[in-house]
Amino acid sequence: MTTATDRRHERRISPVFLAILAVMAVTGWAVWTDFAALPSLAVFLFVTSAWVVSLCLHEYAHARTALHGGDITVGAKGYLTLNPLAYTHAVLSIVLPVLFVIMGGIGLPGGAVFIEQGRIKGRWKHSLISAAGPLANVLFALVCTAPFWLGALDGVPTVFQYALAFLAFLQVTAALLNLLPVPGLDGYGIVEPWLSYKVKRQIAPYAPYGFFIVIALLFVPAVNDGFFDAIDALMRSLGVPELSRYCGSQLFRFWQETPDFCQA
Repeated sequence: MTTATDRRHERRISPVFLAILAVMAVTGWAVWTDFAALPSLAVFLFVTSAWVVSLCLHEYAHARTALHGGDITVGAKGYLTLNPLAYTHAVLSIVLPVLFVIMGGIGLPGGAVFIEQGRIKGRWKHSLISAAGPLANVLFALVCTAPFWLGALDGVPTVFQYALAFLAFLQVTAALLNLLPVPGLDGYGIVEPWLSYKVKRQIAPYAPYGFFIVIALLFVPAVNDGFFDAIDALMRSLGVPELSRYCGSQLFRFWQETPDFCQA
């Protein structure tokens, strides 16, 4: 029997998450004040730690929505502690997305937490659980871009603007990719409850490969161009100049030489 003490323990924020949050805060301060000896390294650490925080919030949003939807087991699994090490697919949820950011500068959606679907009653609840993760990325993107679309950039250091722009770019790419109605992604999880049993059975064998098919398609020039054209349009609608996002990605790669026009 689960006691009130057990429930509080299951929902206590993990020290691991708090440590990542502290790294984000300290490195964000270093970027803002230009305190770091290597500003690009500070940008790298700030964006990476903030990206991991957003991944934790993405998975937490799935779990919290599932809890309210009827799956009371998510707490015992550690999903409500925001601990990235507690996720069923820690490699897919955290490690792989971080590696993709470092190698390619794209926000890769992670693997979802394990939800006991039989405990969830109602198609709308299933859809909302799947939608909750990408919506967390959307909210994170809105927070990062708020100074841009609110016209509140006065006093915001240029390098910090660049870091926010690149971090927002990662959130937008992750949200857009994850909302694709492809098996294995949250977009398919949103529409799946509304499909017929026959259609779901036909799609099921391909579900484990949907994620990798999407990644492979991004290497097709026409698909890649269309995808990033959509991302650029969304970033412009949020008031983020392409130059800011570009300079943020260049500063993030501290191991490479940063263009002079991206220097503060």
